[in-house]
Amino acid sequence: MNETLTLILALMAGVLLGALFFGGLWWTVRKGVSSKRPTFWFCGSLLLRMSVTLTAFHFIADGHWERLLVCLLGFLIARLIVTRLTQAVHKPACLAQEESHAA
Repeated sequence: MNETLTLILALMAGVLLGALFFGGLWWTVRKGVSSKRPTFWFCGSLLLRMSVTLTAFHFIADGHWERLLVCLLGFLIARLIVTRLTQAVHKPACLAQEESHAA
């Protein structure tokens, strides 16, 4: 397979992994805060998210540091995207009112 295509696929896989990891973290925080057993949610989620992510990184890299680096770049891009999306969803009402008064 062409090396450029392999790196593009590694980037896309990194974005997907990052979306799953950080989206799962956001979901876990929402569930864990309102749960009677938050330790179960946080520890279980951490183990599951880390296991899936590290296993996928291992198989994607396949011994090539370039693939691992590009996959990590995609992972970080997904972090930025998920962070922006979750901030937009959960903006407190008092901050939204302050912004409208400031304009």
